[in-house]
Amino acid sequence: MPEPQPSVFLLDDQPSVLRALARMLQASGLAVRCWTSAAEFLATHDPDAPGCLVTELWMPEMSGLELQEALLERGRARAIVFITGQSDVTATVQAMKAGAVSILPKPVHGAELVAAVHEAILRDAEGRVRHRERQDLVRRLASLTPRERQVLGLVATGMLNKQIAAELGAAEKTIKVHRGRIMEKMQVRTATALVGLLSRAERRGDFGRGSQLP
Repeated sequence: MPEPQPSVFLLDDQPSVLRALARMLQASGLAVRCWTSAAEFLATHDPDAPGCLVTELWMPEMSGLELQEALLERGRARAIVFITGQSDVTATVQAMKAGAVSILPKPVHGAELVAAVHEAILRDAEGRVRHRERQDLVRRLASLTPRERQVLGLVATGMLNKQIAAELGAAEKTIKVHRGRIMEKMQVRTATALVGLLSRAERRGDFGRGSQLP
């Protein structure tokens, strides 16, 4: 089933600015949804909906930085393009470190905004692919028995079946059976592919802080 068309989630506490930005984006063929309140946006936000957030950096109710932090705390970051009429180096650095795609000064030029939005939508799509891969890998690992996870951990270190058998006090034939089941469940054909899969997961931090594979 194809993924829905991405939307631009547009947030600005000034209705006139909101309307102008919406027209600018819609003229480029982008689907736009509008909010004037950060709290209302958070209350209705669907992290599974593809797209990006375009928001004013400084708002009286909740700043863009606070909104960015709130989204991160919920576990699903949203690609964000900030717009602002105030220059603040500290806030800019903080926003970019937290994953903002771009920070554009007001008045915003149409071409610049549209380009930043397309970049943010692309980043969102890439993040969704990584998320699906992560979920699939978690599902595969969850299908392993405790003993298979033990064997997997030793396979990942480069041990041969004979060495693993000695380490676990098991017959080499038994380890061979475990290894075959692991390869089947993890959907790989070689030990090299298996180690590469686990290495990519660890490098991306797919299992959270402090987690270890397997």
